[in-house]
Amino acid sequence: MALPGLRGTDHIGFTVPDLDQAHDFFVRVLGCEYVYSLGPFVREEDNWMQEHLGVHPRTVMHKLNFYRCGKGSNFEVFEYNAPDGQAPQPRNSDIGGHHLAFYVDDFDVALDYLRAEGVEIMDEPTVSGNASLGQRWVYFRSPWGMQFELVSYPDGKEYEKDARVLLWHPARPSE
Repeated sequence: MALPGLRGTDHIGFTVPDLDQAHDFFVRVLGCEYVYSLGPFVREEDNWMQEHLGVHPRTVMHKLNFYRCGKGSNFEVFEYNAPDGQAPQPRNSDIGGHHLAFYVDDFDVALDYLRAEGVEIMDEPTVSGNASLGQRWVYFRSPWGMQFELVSYPDGKEYEKDARVLLWHPARPSE
């Protein structure tokens, strides 16, 4: 069985502590396109926030921004004020831990650009092996501490040589 009608990922939503700071990072530094904003959203008379979003019923969603980054999924970026909110950024090893990976055509040029912008790069790039042979990657952090990944594999990855279904490949022109 599979989810009927599944086409792919539409958007990825996450929360930041300062939406203005995040906007600068996504638009100016990364080059994403700002699409639109919504908010504020407050429900003081009922438990809608808890029932629909799984958050404290008096949580206030100050604002959300939608961004489009190249050919990938949209990002829905929230700024909340929650009576029971937590501030620590989860690590990859934590439940709910995550990172967002950005594919680039020229890894070295993109890495030099991030360094020139003062973005925190987490150690030196890694050259993958085994099934991901042909790939280079490095993690970097946003100003609020969220982890991102810069990745490139211009000649493909080892596992793709035998892949039955190849949905996207950087060396193949877009359909």
